[in-house]
Amino acid sequence: MEKIKNILKEYLPYILILIVIIFIRTFIVTLVRVDGSSMENTLHNGEILILNKLDKDFDRFDIVVVKYNNERLVKRIIGLPGEQVRYRNNQLFINGKKIKEKFIDEETANFNIMELGYNKIPKNYYFVVGDNRDNSLDSRYIGLIKKEQIQGTTKIRLFPFRKIGKINAK
Repeated sequence: MEKIKNILKEYLPYILILIVIIFIRTFIVTLVRVDGSSMENTLHNGEILILNKLDKDFDRFDIVVVKYNNERLVKRIIGLPGEQVRYRNNQLFINGKKIKEKFIDEETANFNIMELGYNKIPKNYYFVVGDNRDNSLDSRYIGLIKKEQIQGTTKIRLFPFRKIGKINAK
């Protein structure tokens, strides 16, 4: 019995550390890898980001991780619940008002949320796109994203080390 107590006493700190790490990864933050070129020039294939799972208060232009068909997609929120989204002549319009997108250099084809069968984004849904509009599986093709599908936001890049730090998301 004394031997078991000694073993427990010796390994208990390591077991607690492991439990804390599992808790943090499950509920607070975890790492996510950018897969593909859909967020170029902001993010690139293979970059490692910190996913903040606690952030569930989403704003326009936040970079989020979306669970879609057992994959994690890294996208940017463009449209919020209650809004009408339209692209015309390479310009974003929210509720008829032109909104500047500072993070893209390329053309965005004309699009209207009505093409998805909505006049406005319903409550608890979001319109997301990739920054590389010609190569992005996003709301224009897969539809609106439910709030429950968004795993959190990402604002910090860990790898490559020469780019470590805050992501210029807005």
